[in-house]
Amino acid sequence: MALRHAVLAALLAGDGSDGDGSGEYSGYQLAKAFDIGVANFWHALPQQLYAELARLEKEGLVAGRHVVQETRPNKRMFRVTQAGLAEFEAFAAATPKASFIRDDLMVKVQAADSVDTAPVIEQLEERAALAEAKIELFGKVLRKMRGELDEEEFLRRGEPIGPYLTCLRGLALERENRDWGLRVAAVLRERRTDEAR
Repeated sequence: MALRHAVLAALLAGDGSDGDGSGEYSGYQLAKAFDIGVANFWHALPQQLYAELARLEKEGLVAGRHVVQETRPNKRMFRVTQAGLAEFEAFAAATPKASFIRDDLMVKVQAADSVDTAPVIEQLEERAALAEAKIELFGKVLRKMRGELDEEEFLRRGEPIGPYLTCLRGLALERENRDWGLRVAAVLRERRTDEAR
Protein backbone atom coordinates (compact mmCIF):
# COMPACT_ATOMS: atom_id res chain seq x y z
CA MET A 1 0.00 0.00 0.00
CA ALA A 2 1.16 3.49 -0.74
CA LEU A 3 0.25 6.70 1.05
CA ARG A 4 -1.94 7.52 -1.95
CA HIS A 5 -4.32 4.69 -1.06
CA ALA A 6 -4.53 5.74 2.58
CA VAL A 7 -5.35 9.32 1.48
CA LEU A 8 -7.97 8.12 -0.99
CA ALA A 9 -9.50 5.86 1.68
CA ALA A 10 -9.68 8.74 4.17
CA LEU A 11 -11.35 10.97 1.61
CA LEU A 12 -13.80 8.24 0.61
CA ALA A 13 -14.69 7.42 4.21
CA GLY A 14 -14.93 11.00 5.42
CA ASP A 15 -17.83 13.35 5.37
CA GLY A 16 -15.90 16.62 5.45
CA SER A 17 -17.00 19.38 7.76
CA ASP A 18 -20.61 19.64 6.70
CA GLY A 19 -21.69 16.06 7.30
CA ASP A 20 -23.20 15.67 3.83
CA GLY A 21 -21.28 12.50 3.01
CA SER A 22 -19.40 14.23 0.21
CA GLY A 23 -16.01 12.95 1.28
CA GLU A 24 -14.57 16.41 0.79
CA TYR A 25 -11.80 17.54 3.10
CA SER A 26 -9.37 20.40 3.40
CA GLY A 27 -5.76 19.39 3.93
CA TYR A 28 -6.12 20.34 7.59
CA GLN A 29 -9.27 18.21 8.00
CA LEU A 30 -7.53 15.31 6.27
CA ALA A 31 -4.58 15.59 8.67
CA LYS A 32 -7.01 15.51 11.63
CA ALA A 33 -8.84 12.50 10.17
CA PHE A 34 -5.51 10.73 9.78
CA ASP A 35 -4.52 11.55 13.34
CA ILE A 36 -7.74 10.16 14.78
CA GLY A 37 -8.51 7.16 12.60
CA VAL A 38 -6.08 6.30 9.85
CA ALA A 39 -2.94 6.68 12.00
CA ASN A 40 -3.70 3.38 13.73
CA PHE A 41 -2.71 1.61 10.51
CA TRP A 42 -0.84 4.21 8.44
CA HIS A 43 1.41 6.93 9.87
CA ALA A 44 1.97 10.10 7.86
CA LEU A 45 3.09 13.59 8.81
CA PRO A 46 0.88 16.52 7.75
CA GLN A 47 3.57 17.65 5.26
CA GLN A 48 3.44 14.22 3.63
CA LEU A 49 -0.34 14.44 3.33
CA TYR A 50 -0.20 17.86 1.67
CA ALA A 51 2.45 16.66 -0.78
CA GLU A 52 0.41 13.53 -1.56
CA LEU A 53 -2.74 15.59 -2.14
CA ALA A 54 -0.82 17.71 -4.64
CA ARG A 55 0.42 14.58 -6.46
CA LEU A 56 -3.05 13.04 -6.49
CA GLU A 57 -4.53 16.25 -7.86
CA LYS A 58 -1.87 16.45 -10.57
CA GLU A 59 -2.67 12.85 -11.56
CA GLY A 60 -6.40 13.57 -11.64
CA LEU A 61 -7.22 11.21 -8.78
CA VAL A 62 -8.53 14.00 -6.56
CA ALA A 63 -10.04 17.35 -7.46
CA GLY A 64 -9.35 20.45 -5.43
CA ARG A 65 -11.36 23.62 -5.24
CA HIS A 66 -10.47 26.96 -3.72
CA VAL A 67 -12.74 28.18 -0.91
CA VAL A 68 -12.68 31.89 -0.02
CA GLN A 69 -13.32 32.56 3.65
CA GLU A 70 -13.94 36.01 5.06
CA THR A 71 -12.71 35.60 8.64
CA ARG A 72 -10.14 32.85 8.07
CA PRO A 73 -7.44 32.15 5.52
CA ASN A 74 -8.69 30.70 2.25
CA LYS A 75 -8.46 26.94 1.90
CA ARG A 76 -8.54 24.15 -0.66
CA MET A 77 -11.07 21.36 -0.43
CA PHE A 78 -10.36 17.96 -2.00
CA ARG A 79 -12.57 15.10 -3.13
CA VAL A 80 -11.92 11.82 -4.92
CA THR A 81 -12.59 11.87 -8.68
CA GLN A 82 -13.98 8.97 -10.73
CA ALA A 83 -10.39 8.16 -11.74
CA GLY A 84 -9.40 8.16 -8.06
CA LEU A 85 -12.29 5.85 -7.24
CA ALA A 86 -11.19 3.51 -10.06
CA GLU A 87 -7.63 3.58 -8.70
CA PHE A 88 -8.90 2.68 -5.25
CA GLU A 89 -11.22 -0.03 -6.60
CA ALA A 90 -8.20 -1.67 -8.27
CA PHE A 91 -6.24 -1.41 -5.02
CA ALA A 92 -9.15 -2.87 -3.01
CA ALA A 93 -9.43 -5.83 -5.41
CA ALA A 94 -5.70 -6.65 -5.29
CA THR A 95 -4.35 -9.30 -2.91
CA PRO A 96 -2.86 -7.51 0.12
CA LYS A 97 0.74 -7.96 1.11
CA ALA A 98 1.32 -9.69 4.42
CA SER A 99 1.81 -7.26 7.28
CA PHE A 100 4.78 -7.40 9.60
CA ILE A 101 6.01 -5.74 12.75
CA ARG A 102 9.06 -3.51 12.76
CA ASP A 103 9.54 -2.31 16.32
CA ASP A 104 12.70 -1.05 18.05
CA LEU A 105 11.37 -2.01 21.47
CA MET A 106 10.87 -5.62 20.41
CA VAL A 107 14.47 -5.68 19.17
CA LYS A 108 15.57 -4.56 22.65
CA VAL A 109 13.45 -7.22 24.34
CA GLN A 110 14.89 -9.84 21.98
CA ALA A 111 18.34 -9.07 23.43
CA ALA A 112 17.16 -8.97 27.07
CA ASP A 113 19.55 -11.78 28.02
CA SER A 114 22.55 -9.67 27.03
CA VAL A 115 21.74 -6.11 28.14
CA ASP A 116 20.74 -4.21 31.26
CA THR A 117 16.96 -4.52 31.23
CA ALA A 118 16.22 -1.54 33.52
CA PRO A 119 15.87 0.94 30.63
CA VAL A 120 13.92 -1.62 28.62
CA ILE A 121 11.48 -2.12 31.50
CA GLU A 122 11.00 1.65 31.72
CA GLN A 123 10.35 1.86 27.97
CA LEU A 124 7.88 -1.02 28.13
CA GLU A 125 5.95 0.75 30.87
CA GLU A 126 5.99 4.01 28.88
CA ARG A 127 4.68 2.13 25.85
CA ALA A 128 1.92 0.57 27.97
CA ALA A 129 0.91 4.02 29.29
CA LEU A 130 0.82 5.40 25.74
CA ALA A 131 -1.30 2.44 24.67
CA GLU A 132 -3.69 3.11 27.56
CA ALA A 133 -4.11 6.71 26.40
CA LYS A 134 -4.82 5.50 22.86
CA ILE A 135 -7.33 2.99 24.21
CA GLU A 136 -9.21 5.84 25.87
CA LEU A 137 -9.09 7.89 22.66
CA PHE A 138 -10.36 5.00 20.53
CA GLY A 139 -13.15 4.43 23.04
CA LYS A 140 -14.25 8.07 22.73
CA VAL A 141 -14.04 8.01 18.92
CA LEU A 142 -16.04 4.78 18.72
CA ARG A 143 -18.72 6.10 21.10
CA LYS A 144 -19.00 9.29 19.05
CA MET A 145 -19.29 7.32 15.81
CA ARG A 146 -22.01 5.05 17.28
CA GLY A 147 -24.10 7.89 18.64
CA GLU A 148 -27.19 6.43 20.28
CA LEU A 149 -26.63 2.91 18.92
CA ASP A 150 -25.02 0.12 20.90
CA GLU A 151 -22.07 -1.59 19.23
CA GLU A 152 -23.96 -4.61 17.85
CA GLU A 153 -26.65 -2.39 16.34
CA PHE A 154 -24.03 -0.09 14.84
CA LEU A 155 -22.19 -3.07 13.34
CA ARG A 156 -25.46 -4.21 11.72
CA ARG A 157 -26.63 -0.89 10.27
CA GLY A 158 -24.43 2.05 11.31
CA GLU A 159 -22.50 4.26 8.92
CA PRO A 160 -19.74 4.80 8.10
CA ILE A 161 -18.73 1.22 8.89
CA GLY A 162 -15.19 1.23 7.43
CA PRO A 163 -13.70 3.81 9.81
CA TYR A 164 -15.51 2.15 12.70
CA LEU A 165 -14.02 -1.25 11.89
CA THR A 166 -10.50 0.13 11.53
CA CYS A 167 -10.87 1.94 14.87
CA LEU A 168 -11.96 -1.37 16.42
CA ARG A 169 -8.74 -2.91 15.07
CA GLY A 170 -6.74 0.00 16.48
CA LEU A 171 -8.41 -0.49 19.86
CA ALA A 172 -7.61 -4.22 19.87
CA LEU A 173 -4.01 -3.54 18.85
CA GLU A 174 -3.50 -0.97 21.61
CA ARG A 175 -5.02 -3.29 24.21
CA GLU A 176 -2.60 -5.97 23.06
CA ASN A 177 0.32 -3.48 23.16
CA ARG A 178 -0.61 -2.45 26.70
CA ASP A 179 -1.03 -5.99 27.96
CA TRP A 180 2.16 -7.24 26.30
CA GLY A 181 4.19 -4.28 27.58
CA LEU A 182 3.00 -4.70 31.15
CA ARG A 183 3.51 -8.48 31.10
CA VAL A 184 7.01 -8.28 29.63
CA ALA A 185 8.01 -5.48 32.04
CA ALA A 186 6.79 -7.61 34.96
CA VAL A 187 8.67 -10.68 33.72
CA LEU A 188 11.91 -8.73 33.24
CA ARG A 189 11.54 -6.99 36.62
CA GLU A 190 10.97 -10.33 38.38
CA ARG A 191 14.04 -11.80 36.70
CA ARG A 192 16.14 -8.80 37.80
CA THR A 193 14.92 -9.32 41.37
CA ASP A 194 15.79 -13.02 41.22
CA GLU A 195 19.27 -12.27 39.85
CA ALA A 196 19.92 -9.73 42.62
CA ARG A 197 19.30 -12.36 45.34
